[in-house]
Amino acid sequence: LLLVVAGVTTLLCKKINQPLVIGYILAGFLIGPVVSFVPTIGDANNINLWAEIGVIFLMFSLGLEFSLHKLATVGNTGVISALLQIGGMMILGYIVGIAMGWSTMNSIFLGGMLSMSSTMITIKAIEDLGLKEEKFTKLTIGTLVIEDIVAIFLMVILSTISVSQGVSGLELVGTIAKLMMYLVVWLLLGIYLIPSFLQKTQNLMTNETLLVCALGICFGMVWLADAIGFSSALGAFMAGSIMAGTVHGEGIEHLVGPCKDLFGAVFFVSVGLMVVPSLLLEYLIPILILTVVTIVGKMILLTAGMLIAGEDLKTAMYGATSQTQIGEFSF
Repeated sequence: LLLVVAGVTTLLCKKINQPLVIGYILAGFLIGPVVSFVPTIGDANNINLWAEIGVIFLMFSLGLEFSLHKLATVGNTGVISALLQIGGMMILGYIVGIAMGWSTMNSIFLGGMLSMSSTMITIKAIEDLGLKEEKFTKLTIGTLVIEDIVAIFLMVILSTISVSQGVSGLELVGTIAKLMMYLVVWLLLGIYLIPSFLQKTQNLMTNETLLVCALGICFGMVWLADAIGFSSALGAFMAGSIMAGTVHGEGIEHLVGPCKDLFGAVFFVSVGLMVVPSLLLEYLIPILILTVVTIVGKMILLTAGMLIAGEDLKTAMYGATSQTQIGEFSF
């Protein structure tokens, strides 16, 4: 049911030159509980599990296009843009929340939610529009990776504040230590162990064994990230960036493509399943205010960040407009 409806809606989007993501979200809405004239998905939990696997495949594929070397080349711009955008949207979200009569805690969380951009939506749109080789794409990815790392600390800090009404220094130090340990493991695997392993087993690798080994490494990194307390998306991206620097980087990217497309479709359809028109109408005014604040605020802050980092105006504006949405971490 999911794939039949998604097939129809994505073809319609392709016909009118719209990103396929819109078709997937529309498909989710049509097979969700709201629309009665189309059969409804019965097991939402099953779909959510598939969607989580979809996030892993999407982030792994994204990592395959950005090796450690490529990430290092966009580091400066990514850090400046991400930190300026996160700080600015935190303040802006807090001010808007207070202005709408929300409590202090709700306004702080609103700022945190608005400060994250969607890696999945951004990458999918860039792929559909054929912009993967543009200069701004690399800068955008660098910014999004920094945002995802900062999001981990943000969630620890905000959840601690909400429970204890203060920041636990010990918990924060523990989180930083765990992240540093994970990054060290990532670098060791990426520079020494995995490239050497794949080099020595090169003659044994068929398409089948290469795919199984690559996905084994991917889900191993996901498990490690999850065990430490970080997101599966970050683990999958780091696994992809490790594999990108190996002799099989391009081959793995080609083999994983169909898996990414299938499970990625399920992820975006699952977003459409959550759309409830009655809630949109009930909270229409706050939604419109926050939508405008998010789009305009992020465009200005990200453009400014990239200009400060030394990018030209065209590249900065392209990079900024590709990130004017709220991310998966916000959920």
